[in-house]
Amino acid sequence: MIKPVFDPMVFPVDGIGGEAALDPAALSAASVRARFARTLPWEPEASDEALGTPALRLRRAAVLVPLVERGTSLNVLLTRRTDHLASHAGQVSFPGGRAEELDSSPIETALRETEEEIGLHRRHIEIVGVLPDHATISAYRITPVVALVTPPFTLHADPGEVAEIFEVPLTFLMAGAHHQRRTMDLPEGAGKRTFYAMPYEQYVIWGASAAILRNLFHFLRA
Repeated sequence: MIKPVFDPMVFPVDGIGGEAALDPAALSAASVRARFARTLPWEPEASDEALGTPALRLRRAAVLVPLVERGTSLNVLLTRRTDHLASHAGQVSFPGGRAEELDSSPIETALRETEEEIGLHRRHIEIVGVLPDHATISAYRITPVVALVTPPFTLHADPGEVAEIFEVPLTFLMAGAHHQRRTMDLPEGAGKRTFYAMPYEQYVIWGASAAILRNLFHFLRA
């Protein structure tokens, strides 16, 4: 039996991030590359997902945050998971997954998982840096690996994991006006959880993916 896909849009909007949109000039491939080459003070945003998750029991994982060069602009490449999965069914996510013993680093995990999930070969990928780890409610510690991706390339979705591959303009995602804060009640009276949602056309980016994008936003605007 396929579980119904969780719909974050049924939960009320408590607020909007609201920060000014980043200057498109700061969102070019050259600007993003230069920002990761610099050390500037900035503060990652805490997430409710880490609450109640013992740090010593977290499993390692990594995702690729692929910024695809489209002319003078960048698009963020994302996937929608298949509806039949036991966890995170139908959710928008970055390509990536659990670390394996033979992976030499989180970067290697992200590259391997990306090729397995969507067929994007590493020859198209330029790693520019990593963002702070993100702890999830499903007990993973995810390392986001940010990369520039150069077309042309051909993608092949793993039908067992990925239902769709799509792109969102980075300029859209790097605007606080598009960052909704929503709140859900946890089961059995365990309190509330606040999360970000970023609706774009027929897609809703939320949870860990939205939290990672919020930290990319803070990092680039430092």
